[in-house]
Amino acid sequence: MKRLGLGVLLCALLTGQAGATDASAEPSAAPTVESAVTTLSGLPTPSDPEHQPDAMLGTGLRAEVPGEAAIGLALQREIKRGKASWYGKRFHGRRTASGERFNMYALTAAHPSLPFGTLLRVRHLESGREVVVRVNDRGPFARGRILDLSHAAAEALGMIDAGETQVALHHD
Repeated sequence: MKRLGLGVLLCALLTGQAGATDASAEPSAAPTVESAVTTLSGLPTPSDPEHQPDAMLGTGLRAEVPGEAAIGLALQREIKRGKASWYGKRFHGRRTASGERFNMYALTAAHPSLPFGTLLRVRHLESGREVVVRVNDRGPFARGRILDLSHAAAEALGMIDAGETQVALHHD
């Protein structure tokens, strides 16, 4: 409703018919389209620096939004869904494919192809629990699995007893 009224007012201003009952009225006393937009709708004017188009975002308006982390989570893209397993004590202290020593208490994972150092958000599809892990190894080497998690990451997801579970991988 507010937009409709604003549109009618803008059309009237552009055609010169808004409040023009007296032909002797000074043109400088008539409100401009810019001031009408600002005063009637509370919309920002183009001269307002807080609402200038942001070059990084295309034609959108720049805005300070609380909770950037929540927005970042919403923008993450899901990479894959499938079975994940975990590995721990037997490999603790051994060299990983990246060259670092495997630490079963660190939040790490083995993935067949993602670059070392990639951060993944792993979501347990049944419980909804999530954990962020860093890829530092290659694997899994069991057919049908998409990720091997460290003991700590598996514990964070609540999958220690199950051994393997359905997960969704998100690029973090």
